[in-house]
Amino acid sequence: MQAMLWPGRPEQTAPLRPDDPLPIMQTGPTEPAGCESVMLMSSPKPQAAQPDLSGSSPPSVEAPIQFGFGPIRHTRLRPVRHAFSYAGSFIRLRLDGDHARQHAPSLAPWFALNAAAPLSFHDRDHGDGQTPLAQWARERCAEAGLKADGAIWLHTFARHLGYAFKPVSFWFCHRSDNALVAVIAEVNNTFGERHCYLLAEPDGSRLREGRDLHARKVFHVSPFCAVEGGYTFRFMNRADRAIARIDHHDEHGPLILTSLSGELHAADRRTARRALFGQPLFTLGVIVRIHWHALLLWRARVRFHRKPDPPRAFITRGQP
Repeated sequence: MQAMLWPGRPEQTAPLRPDDPLPIMQTGPTEPAGCESVMLMSSPKPQAAQPDLSGSSPPSVEAPIQFGFGPIRHTRLRPVRHAFSYAGSFIRLRLDGDHARQHAPSLAPWFALNAAAPLSFHDRDHGDGQTPLAQWARERCAEAGLKADGAIWLHTFARHLGYAFKPVSFWFCHRSDNALVAVIAEVNNTFGERHCYLLAEPDGSRLREGRDLHARKVFHVSPFCAVEGGYTFRFMNRADRAIARIDHHDEHGPLILTSLSGELHAADRRTARRALFGQPLFTLGVIVRIHWHALLLWRARVRFHRKPDPPRAFITRGQP
């Protein structure tokens, strides 16, 4: 989440003057404002009336595997302003039942589940690396007093040519009545560590679309950000578009804005080829860009923070 995400043409790093207005990462008139890792996208194009998805229903249930295409944006506000935006792609899978497993063979030879392919998804890249993924998510929800007995969706990055570094993935956990009751933000850093933030209403009620969800920052991600302050998360899921936004703030206010968003397409061989050939080294590029932007921040003399020990608990429960 800090400088972990990538894209195309970085903006020039320049000092932020005290009288400079804080930039607002806004891509459309209906996009809500926010602060840390902006994972948002532009508003959907006008369409005919669609069913009410108000953030609670699994998107496009008919397509248990989906590819998304859209921008990844990142803006640091201080002590220097540093921003970049790149084209990206991601994958969304329905993890409960056999939905994704039954759909995957139709994507061969371009994509495979838990097998070698130009694009692939492996269960061991998520959760504890051993427990079946839907079971793992439901157990984490149950530990938090939440009932997630419905659809479980995972928004993440596919492996490209066998390699993947996944800065952040999102698990959307639903009840059997399709109400979204929890989002698990799964964060990986470049030191091989992983931590999860479980976001839910205090009483376990349905999460509204666009609702601000908060969590205290406890996990080291970037050496140019201290492990302090907190995150504000915001998600919007439609049948044709996914938006995720994370804003990192400290005692001085907004610090980092990051967003991930994209148009969703039912996975087929054509969209798999688009994800592969459009950016054949996409996930390798993620790690390269992380280090490139770290070098730019170092050259700009942004304060360097040594990595602390990871938190003892694997899951941090979000705050109201």
